[in-house]
Amino acid sequence: MTRPVLIDADPGCDDALAILLALEHPDLEVVGISTVHGNAPVDETTENARAILELLERTDVPVARGADRPLLVDLETAEHIHGESGIEGDLPTPGPETRPVDAHAAQFIVEQAREHAGDLVLAGIGPLTNVALAHALEPDLPALLADVVVMGGAGFGQGNVTPLAEANVHSDPHAAARVVDACEPTIAGLDVTREATLAPDRLDGLTRASPLGRSIHAWLTYYDDDRLERYGIESAALHDALVVAAIADPTVLETDRYPATVGTESGVARGALVPDATGVTGDEPNVRLAVDADGDRFRDLLGGAIERRLEAATRTQR
Repeated sequence: MTRPVLIDADPGCDDALAILLALEHPDLEVVGISTVHGNAPVDETTENARAILELLERTDVPVARGADRPLLVDLETAEHIHGESGIEGDLPTPGPETRPVDAHAAQFIVEQAREHAGDLVLAGIGPLTNVALAHALEPDLPALLADVVVMGGAGFGQGNVTPLAEANVHSDPHAAARVVDACEPTIAGLDVTREATLAPDRLDGLTRASPLGRSIHAWLTYYDDDRLERYGIESAALHDALVVAAIADPTVLETDRYPATVGTESGVARGALVPDATGVTGDEPNVRLAVDADGDRFRDLLGGAIERRLEAATRTQR
């Protein structure tokens, strides 16, 4: 029996790999992709999601365009990391098959949660604006979902926007605060997701003879040398793909329950996801925070999905 998954994303190179993994895994059924501002403005992230689906020949998956700005803070985007349009690669121009549905992403999330009540896993791998708006529309959203699995925060490490804050949470801290308070999410932070990489020799073995191959290679290598050196890793961190891997195989992440809050004030603490590891607040745990990841299992899942997709594309071209 497959598990229904809805991916709320801001594609994004690592978002694209997360989508690929979800579509290729036999135990997951992607019921839709909702798009949000983040790596680029939402018009671009929506176009990127559509192009990814067309490249992967999965135009059956519905796309819902979502929030174009955060709840209360100014819009910030990250084209300097993911490319001029928010993503790298040799992508097609989206056609009518992937035209977004009429519903806003927040309403689409609610509709899918009701349709798959108790079974749907929501993967939040961009700023959480759509998820917060969906909760405002449907206060019973947490009860309708099997889980909300988030790529956000820095765990017990340092951030990538400020020393304390990671980009997704920093982009819309008020939305993240609402989701953390209301939805008891499972969260994978930077201290764990930075280990989600593929070895350079495995990257070198991937074909680049087709638009799909060139795109996958670009998604896997979106970090420049300065960023690799800063984080002390050999290849790009595939943050969002780790979240989908953990949905496919819960043994990928080791989690512990903690009370956690999100900083919503301006300044260095904006967007800081702060777990209370020693219980000083006396608050009840409200998140399942990743404390470790099985890197080998992650590489098997993502590497296998990539290789299957490339092999299928090669068979089609013969």
